[in-house]
Amino acid sequence: MEFRYLGNSGLKISEIIYGNWLTHGSQVENDIALQSVRAALDAGITTFDTADAYANTAAEKVLGDALKNERRASLEIFTKVYWPTGPKGHNDVGLSRKHIFESIDGSLQRLGTDYVDLYQAHRYDSETPLEETMQAFADVVRAGKALYIGVSEWNAEQLRAGAALAKELNVQLISNQPQYSMLWRVIEGQVVPTSAELGISQIVWSPVAQGVLTGKYLPGAEAPEGSRAADSKGGANAIKSFMNDDVLTAVQRLHPIADELGITMAQLAVAWVLQNPNVAGAIVGASKPEQVASNAAAAGIRLSGDVLARIDEAVGDVAVTDPAETVSPAHRPV
Repeated sequence: MEFRYLGNSGLKISEIIYGNWLTHGSQVENDIALQSVRAALDAGITTFDTADAYANTAAEKVLGDALKNERRASLEIFTKVYWPTGPKGHNDVGLSRKHIFESIDGSLQRLGTDYVDLYQAHRYDSETPLEETMQAFADVVRAGKALYIGVSEWNAEQLRAGAALAKELNVQLISNQPQYSMLWRVIEGQVVPTSAELGISQIVWSPVAQGVLTGKYLPGAEAPEGSRAADSKGGANAIKSFMNDDVLTAVQRLHPIADELGITMAQLAVAWVLQNPNVAGAIVGASKPEQVASNAAAAGIRLSGDVLARIDEAVGDVAVTDPAETVSPAHRPV
């Protein structure tokens, strides 16, 4: 495993991060989840990402149970706040001071820890003054409940405003967590250059495009039984934007590149996002322990300029690059 600094801070994280969106507490049984976390630790992964909204808080509890016997100082544990949890009442959503303060306490209890290394705004909240949100995050840090703050899916303008307030409040906004893969490159035009200027790193999710970049989905064919695209609990909805024949045909053109390098398609996809110098880590999930070890093997792989050019040629026509596609809802969910 290799490690990178997160933003303009002294915090180092494993460049492969274990995340439990769509798995713990929902798609996989708890014993498989525990085995997957053990596989992550065995592979040298020290950084774990979750959120209170994953499986309506159950994912945090599963992760906390899986890590409870580990040395806390040797781990980096990240979680997030924004989406509704619990009874989903009128104050159970967003980035108000009330919701942030109540959510951090719930997250810490479920995770079984006194603090998280990174507390992230899971989306931008246009209905709460940014000053209120950033002051609440600063107070969470000063209370010792989080060491650093981050955001997820904020656009360049939002990042700039948040970073300015964080600086005024003397806290460190060090990360953004966007979707990023060979097929989804919307952060490259604006978010990445703005982040590099501000000392903010990307922690990217879905580097394998929800499994599409493994090459297991074939154009014109039914999704394999047991795959995410065939999962009615949420996986199929998450992956549907990539499930068209143009995209799937382009992905098949990556097979010779991976074969020549002697790596899997998934490893090629994860290694690709890590070539971006603004990316500090790639979040990988798993529905079985052996997937963790395979994904973790992408750590340290360096792709030549020729390989990167061949990847662009293979998938460039179907990759989404419009910065306007950066996800950040204009209104809170109901």
